[in-house]
Amino acid sequence: MSEKSAMSGSISYQQALDAYLNKDDFPATELSIDESLLLEKFHPDHRQETITNLQVGPNKGDRCHKQVAKILQADSRIDATDLAGARIKETDILVIGGGGAGCAAALMAAESGAKVILATKLRLGDSNTVMAEGGIQASIEKGDTPQSHYDDTYKAGHKKGIKDLIKQLVMDGPETIRWLIQQGMQFDLNKYGDLLTRKAGGTSANRVVYFRDYTGLEMIRVLREAVANSSVDVWDYSPAVELLSNESGHCAGAIISSLHDCSFIQIKARSVIIATGGIGRVHLNQFPTSNHFGATGDGLVLAYRLGARLRDLDSFQYHPTGVAYPQHLTGTLITEGVRSSGAYMINALGERFVDELKPRDIVAAAIIRECEQGRGVVGNSADGNEGLQGVWLDTPGLEARNPGLLNQRFPKLVQLGLRSDIDITKTPMLVYPTLHYQNGGVVIDENGLSDIPGLYCVGEVSGGIHGRNRLMGNALLDIISFGRRAGLRAVKKSQNRGHKKISIDHISNLRRELTLNNMPMNTKSPLLFPDYARYEAIISCEKRGSSSHCGGCDI
Repeated sequence: MSEKSAMSGSISYQQALDAYLNKDDFPATELSIDESLLLEKFHPDHRQETITNLQVGPNKGDRCHKQVAKILQADSRIDATDLAGARIKETDILVIGGGGAGCAAALMAAESGAKVILATKLRLGDSNTVMAEGGIQASIEKGDTPQSHYDDTYKAGHKKGIKDLIKQLVMDGPETIRWLIQQGMQFDLNKYGDLLTRKAGGTSANRVVYFRDYTGLEMIRVLREAVANSSVDVWDYSPAVELLSNESGHCAGAIISSLHDCSFIQIKARSVIIATGGIGRVHLNQFPTSNHFGATGDGLVLAYRLGARLRDLDSFQYHPTGVAYPQHLTGTLITEGVRSSGAYMINALGERFVDELKPRDIVAAAIIRECEQGRGVVGNSADGNEGLQGVWLDTPGLEARNPGLLNQRFPKLVQLGLRSDIDITKTPMLVYPTLHYQNGGVVIDENGLSDIPGLYCVGEVSGGIHGRNRLMGNALLDIISFGRRAGLRAVKKSQNRGHKKISIDHISNLRRELTLNNMPMNTKSPLLFPDYARYEAIISCEKRGSSSHCGGCDI
């Protein structure tokens, strides 16, 4: 990139759009970069002012993002007196979380003959799974192998992933796709009826299978139907606020807070599977997020309080292409599949500045660099775009090179453009990184079992599979692969006898540790909802019997 480009300063939306529209082609310039230096200087994970060390719990002394540390080291929402009049329910397996991982775990446990309760904070399917657009990785093409999938995953995670977990993930790939098809899931096919595949950033082969640009939504459609037709007892609007343990320190169930009637319910279970998803709605580093409304890191808090070890608490994925304009859609995800199909990333000077199919952390850091060094698009009050910043996603160029592709393969993106008053076949979308995925989480084994007997953690709440950066398509594979494994193993390894005594004694231990470390007790966790959500209004809506946000409150 030229010295003139680097010194050009901020460029307004209209100026940048004119520069883009006045070009017919965007030839690749010199895109070689020092990736380590790029990440160190521009990726949000490397902002040292946001990092602290945990002072209490099994990860005491470990690096952690300050906002995550705040909720991990917070006081509980309940104490022993809250349980005095609580109803008690018993089951074999309790699944906490109603996304893809929770549904897969519940289905496998129920098929194995277990009595299963699935408790979810909102409604069944309200999860980050729905937000997943790009597809699922599986080595099913000729010339591709699980070894190549393993190598790509391990390298993209900066060689920090747990090898045995990655091995399990990639080996489960083809069977996971087969199982989903058996459940009724649709995938895009070629004219011969074979699964279509595309390449993901950071991969060596076409390995992602998909359904248009709403693969996760199609997955949840199928899994919800499967759960509805099973023996699984689904509890909507029933977030877990604490775990229970028995006399041996095993996980023995959970305390559920019913939003329907504002009551606590104790669920005794032989095994518990946490599948609560990510933490995007905490808005780390004040970033917008692609995550669903309930993604507030509850599972991390519950597991950590009971003594489960966590890992990589300073590592998060910022998806490169979140919507930057219009502002009311800020953070909305635009699938990586668009770049996989050939869309370029263009800065405000009309220049390509990064290999679009580098791993996500590299592309995100490169976008942030362009904006911080004056080559990003910025708004001003005169054109009504004050506050925005980003770079162009070259959808018009993609359409010109592949007529009809956007409508055929990316109908959700086309509709997103219409909601933004943008015809994406003629005008590029403005994008900026959005907080997307929690790379770290609870330490697990190949079946999702944590350090605590009887406590399984699957999906985004777990850590170690993706290392410190995740490849597109590995999340949907992860939730089904490890969700199914946890469901089967939880039934097989559950205690045959009931628990003699259940308690929340670990809360007393937590409070003692917080007091000894002179830590504040005014923050309560799990958060359950973002701080702007008006938790009391949500409860009020549910007490009136509304099955969705009624519009009468500011949620």
